[in-house]
Amino acid sequence: MAVLRRLLSGLAPAAVPPSLPRLLAPVCVIGDVHGRLDLLERLLALIAAETAGGAVQLILAGDYIDRGPDSAGVLVRLMALCRAGAAICLMGNHERMLLDFLDRPAEAGERWLRNGGGETVASLGIVGRLPGATGAARMQGLALRVKERLPEGTEAWLRGLPLWWQEAGLGVVHAGADPGLPLAEQKAEVLLWGHRDFGKPRPDGLWIGHGHVIVTEPRAEAGRISVDTGAWATGRLTAAWIEGGEVRFLQT
Repeated sequence: MAVLRRLLSGLAPAAVPPSLPRLLAPVCVIGDVHGRLDLLERLLALIAAETAGGAVQLILAGDYIDRGPDSAGVLVRLMALCRAGAAICLMGNHERMLLDFLDRPAEAGERWLRNGGGETVASLGIVGRLPGATGAARMQGLALRVKERLPEGTEAWLRGLPLWWQEAGLGVVHAGADPGLPLAEQKAEVLLWGHRDFGKPRPDGLWIGHGHVIVTEPRAEAGRISVDTGAWATGRLTAAWIEGGEVRFLQT
């Protein structure tokens, strides 16, 4: 019956070592959305159909904004889910870049805009340059406009996003983790941008679900569950469904 359900629902079992933790309830980890509200809605519908009214812990691994066409819509949708207790959203490096821009526009503005921030600005309905403004003045003016156009409560919500989540033998972060440290002792920079030793085995046996690094196909191996399939460019948004010591993937 389980195999038939996977075939009918488009779910494919992954080859996962038996050491994957058996959790109290299913956990579903969604990869980087990057402004693709259309794909997010379709994936949420797939997840809702799979739960059939049962409980599932929904976790989004960060990078909700930039690059794709509707970052503003994604923020509204996810903020509502979190406030309703239906999801946990982690911070990604793109959310951090936006907040850095709002805090230090002259210093952090160009970096954010180069990495997809321009698409987020456009999704907020901000078009054109400030008349006569250049350099630092332009960035400061743009930051004020972004603050004004962000949906009500969004900035505070973004600032409060956690950097990691953990239950039993499973953790979720955005980019990666130092294998030698518990998640609670990791530096924010590591969780948001990754660590050079992330691929090495963890002595504590913790499995880590993550996004940030685009993979051609989602995979669960060697203690890592990789779910960033480059939705903004590929049109494929992926979630890892973790239940009963197994992982299977849902994809738009």
